[in-house]
Amino acid sequence: MLYRKAYDRLLEWKAQKEKKKALCIFGARQIGKTTLIREFAKKNYRNFAELNFVADTSAAHIFDGNLDADTIITNLTAYLKTALEPGKTLVLFDEVQECPNARTAIKFLVEDGRFDYMESGSLLGVRYQEVRSYPVGFEEIYRMYPMDFEEYLLANGVQKATIDYLESCFRERRPVSDSVHETLKQLFFSYLVVGGMPQVVQTYVNTHDIGKVIANQKEILELYRLDIAKYTERQEKVKVKAIFDSIPSQLNDKNRRFFLNKVDENGRMNRYENSFKWLEDAGVAHACLNVSAPVPPLPLNEKRSLFKLFMGDTGLLCAACMENVQFDLLKGNVGINMGSILENVMAQMIKSNGFSLHYFDSKKTGELDFVLQNGTRVEVLEIKSGEDYKKHPSLDKALAVESWGIQNAYVFCRGNMEQEGVVTYLPWYMIMFLKPAQIPKGMKFEVDLSGLNV
Repeated sequence: MLYRKAYDRLLEWKAQKEKKKALCIFGARQIGKTTLIREFAKKNYRNFAELNFVADTSAAHIFDGNLDADTIITNLTAYLKTALEPGKTLVLFDEVQECPNARTAIKFLVEDGRFDYMESGSLLGVRYQEVRSYPVGFEEIYRMYPMDFEEYLLANGVQKATIDYLESCFRERRPVSDSVHETLKQLFFSYLVVGGMPQVVQTYVNTHDIGKVIANQKEILELYRLDIAKYTERQEKVKVKAIFDSIPSQLNDKNRRFFLNKVDENGRMNRYENSFKWLEDAGVAHACLNVSAPVPPLPLNEKRSLFKLFMGDTGLLCAACMENVQFDLLKGNVGINMGSILENVMAQMIKSNGFSLHYFDSKKTGELDFVLQNGTRVEVLEIKSGEDYKKHPSLDKALAVESWGIQNAYVFCRGNMEQEGVVTYLPWYMIMFLKPAQIPKGMKFEVDLSGLNV
């Protein structure tokens, strides 16, 4: 099985001794959620019970009556025709968006405590309105994404020691050895084409046949279109599909910004807002919102009518492009015509690393490709595809604005690690190590009230 970082997160969840909630895993279709949970259950539980509400539509009838734990568990064991051992059983409700009552019942099942529970689904964010009562306080949400570049490296036989070496170079701001640097760039070019959908990655690892890779990707794209047809409201179908199909061409424009009038010349954003939200909630696309200034807190500076729309997986973006771009990308030709694909993979990695996506653009300063909030500070990123990556006038102008106080700037490029003032030049593949600062565990704050005694 392909290694997924999410597996480590499942181990942390299982190790919780008190007040363990149900773990709800959601993300785009075909990113490996169910495969991961099955493998986890096989290695960590004596018993595993799985209900898939898409494959077995009659399973939803378990939750038709009372939702108390005794009734549900009685129905569950009768339906599965098997005994479930308390304390040693994991129950999975797969594609749980198809059975809103199961999501509501989680509160009572977790309170009962006999078994551990997981939920997974591809369209949980899309169908949230159908749930009568959310199990607030009894459900832990975990968002899963396609395989990131580090997971892709491991799948392709790169040793953990090599990744540790790369991470040490990132932390210590020192160049990577030339041989490793060149090899990692080649692997990065292949990741642009293959992407992170596990089935596609496995096909590439097994065969290295790009034709088979593209065929798999086109099948997944068609599944996404079928989901749009099945799960969107009648009046939204045409809008959502039009937006989805226009992502490659819109990203190919010079400034990458999404223009609604290229989808519908008479369109108004307020009429299309739900369509954009559907694609984001389904994990199919990621919106990168413009901000009025690169200062924290970024959410308060968002200009929600100005945004870029990236594909959730860059391999799928390549497959959706009709120009047969794969050959050029594998050869490392990521010049100006391929800049959209390069920017998309960076957005994909930034999102999976835990950041929200923002960018900045103004007539006076120019455009900053990505603006990230890391704690109380803002970090800016420029993505360069060409050889002249040390020319970045927009970044220079932004750094010169004292009131913005930008202290960290990264230029991701084809070159090796290099530091010049507050600007750090990093190879593209180093994006896998740029992550938000962690909140310290066990952080306590207590006010001494003795000074109030009068």
